[in-house]
Order: sequence, then structure tokens, then C-alpha cells
Amino acid sequence: MDLTVVAYVIYLLVSVALTIWVARTLSQNGRIFLADVLHGNEKLADAVNHLLVVGFYLVNLGFVALYLSQDEEIADARGVFEALSTKIGVVLLVLGAMHLGNVYVLNKIRRRGIMEREQQPPVPPQDWVAPAVGA
Repeated sequence: MDLTVVAYVIYLLVSVALTIWVARTLSQNGRIFLADVLHGNEKLADAVNHLLVVGFYLVNLGFVALYLSQDEEIADARGVFEALSTKIGVVLLVLGAMHLGNVYVLNKIRRRGIMEREQQPPVPPQDWVAPAVGA
């Protein structure tokens, strides 16, 4: 078997496994965060979480597929390791960037929700009081 094909198979197995692991981790741990961002609406948090995971899979697996091709033929075991380290390293960087992007956007949404909650008075006004004379 050609070593280039071996490198392709290893790259696909590792990249897909990493993508699935990161997506599951984000999904499990992000659910609580989303519930807080969405003011405790569990059904909406689950729906948004699922949509984010699907988008995460589409973008990352699409990138993995596009980045599969190898320009040079791999001649020896050293070439396999060098090609894999480059390809898997780039996939890890893309996964990390996607994760940071998700966290950044969700944190912005969460901060906006906190600011909206702080602008509402804790108790509704009870009555109007005229200002004192000379005040």
C-alpha cells in the first residue's frame, strides 16, 4: 500500500475523532452556559446547542475533507509523520479557533443579557412622590 494512502487514512481517523471529541465536549459543557444565556429556557438552550454542534461538524469536517489532498508523494515513514504533524496541527488550530469563536459570541450574548437584567428595577415602582420644595 502506498504510504500517501496510509497517511490519508491516519489523518482522517485522527481528525474526525478529534472533531467528534471536541464537539461532544462543547455540547455537554456548553448546555449549562446556554441555559444561563437564554435565561433558563432549557428547550431553547438544547435547540441552540444542537444547531451549534451541527454547524461545528459541518465547518470542521468540511475543512478536514478539503485539507486532505497531499501535493507530494510520501516516500518513507518520516514523510508520513511530517505530513501528519502538519495536517493534524492545522486541524487542531482550526478546532481551537472555532471553539474560541463560539465562546466569544456566547459570552457577548451573555453579557448583553446581564446588562438587560440590570437595567430593570428589582421592584416595580409603587407610587409617584412629588419632589420636596427647595430640593
